[in-house]
Amino acid sequence: MAEPRPVVGSIPPPSEERDTSVPDRSLVVRSQNQNSGFFSRFRYHLFAAGFAFLLSPLAFIWTGQSPIDPTNYAERTRRVLKTTPLIDGHNDLPWQLRIELQNRIYDGRVDLSKRLLGHTDLQRMRTGMVGGQFWSVYVHCDTQQQHFEDPSWVVRDTLEQIDVTRRFINEHPSDLQYCDSAACARKAFQSGRISSMIGIEGGHQVGGSIGSIRQMYNLGARYITLTHNCDNAFGTSASTVAAGGPDGGLSKLGYEAIKEMNRLGMMVDLSHVSHQTMRDVLSVARAPVIFSHSGAYSVTPHLRNVPDDVLRTVKRNGGIVMAVFVNRFLKMRDPDQATIHDVVDHIMHIAEVCGWDCVGVGSDFSGTPYVPIGLEDVSKFPDLVQLLMERGATDEQVRLFAGENILRVWSNIEKRAREIQATGEKPVEEEYEGRVWHKGLKDAPWMLRGSREKAIAAGAADAPYMFNVDAEGKHNPAIREV
Repeated sequence: MAEPRPVVGSIPPPSEERDTSVPDRSLVVRSQNQNSGFFSRFRYHLFAAGFAFLLSPLAFIWTGQSPIDPTNYAERTRRVLKTTPLIDGHNDLPWQLRIELQNRIYDGRVDLSKRLLGHTDLQRMRTGMVGGQFWSVYVHCDTQQQHFEDPSWVVRDTLEQIDVTRRFINEHPSDLQYCDSAACARKAFQSGRISSMIGIEGGHQVGGSIGSIRQMYNLGARYITLTHNCDNAFGTSASTVAAGGPDGGLSKLGYEAIKEMNRLGMMVDLSHVSHQTMRDVLSVARAPVIFSHSGAYSVTPHLRNVPDDVLRTVKRNGGIVMAVFVNRFLKMRDPDQATIHDVVDHIMHIAEVCGWDCVGVGSDFSGTPYVPIGLEDVSKFPDLVQLLMERGATDEQVRLFAGENILRVWSNIEKRAREIQATGEKPVEEEYEGRVWHKGLKDAPWMLRGSREKAIAAGAADAPYMFNVDAEGKHNPAIREV
């Protein structure tokens, strides 16, 4: 309680002692505690009530926000997406740059800031209020690679896709900002730019090598889809099962890959994998998983979609399923009639089974040629949000769906990686069991005893390449002993 404040004033002395010939300059100190004014009596109550009012739901009045009709879905959508980034989990624009431009983006043939054909350009991304984008650096499965050890250019091509993605992001600094962390994605949105992240769509793109996973992380990739439409050294794809093949789930090396991805903070993406692979990964994952572009199997029984038991496990895991826009995954029997309403059906089912905390958006724009009526390109995202609201989603649920969920999941994956690394856990060194290693030379400067003998037994070469030098000390193409 505050001390009483003194009040200075003049009062006359008692009348019998008063000397009227002397000017009255006497001073007296009086407490104000006796003041009985309304404000003085209730000022603390008024201050408390005012402070509580500022913290109440009506506080929007003070920030310039005015109440709106709850059925004004367009305005509700605008307000939500102005303050929460809508982050799409999967867009294949880099693949279009490869097949249409051979990754040459400086020759003036394309200007992403202008209206283009196809699904994606910066103008329509702005119209669609996109706040963040995971760009897929996809490369086809190599049909010539019948065995995981067969030579392939897939890793080279993946490096080129990472390169062109980083380059086109850098070409548009007023619109795009490369990000490799959830915190960066938030900052980019706050600065008015679209956060741009990199995802690798298939474990085949790292050549069956866990060492390559580490290097892809160092180059900026932040998720790897464990398989695409082919099995690889890590696990079984949905396409294999759809073609009548066995669902072998996660391989021995796949378990080690998941361990290393969790240690790194690389998001494990389970879109495209078989249902058993989904279950195997979730049984050992030490961090949340993502599905960057998948639907609900109970709504449409396509093997690319997520069964309910997996959705419930994802809920316990703390992961996310980002709803896809591919017609065939939405409506198997009559894909040409797939509409935006079908997408909402999948989203609502995922939210019902897994919760609003584990649903997001993963369009597959610029990858699939077939998109639903009403979601023809990246400008249509607000229409999807409005329809979710019309179906009963609250503003807070829409915020989770639009971007808060993926940012939280990503942040938790980063946090878990820091915790694992803090224990001193070393990088995984396991390799594919059928891998063939270089044999070396018989007379190499071996470090360990017995290495030379092992190399000889394995067929090591007798001598290094000698550049066709003959007995006279001259280069001679006729000399073949190298």
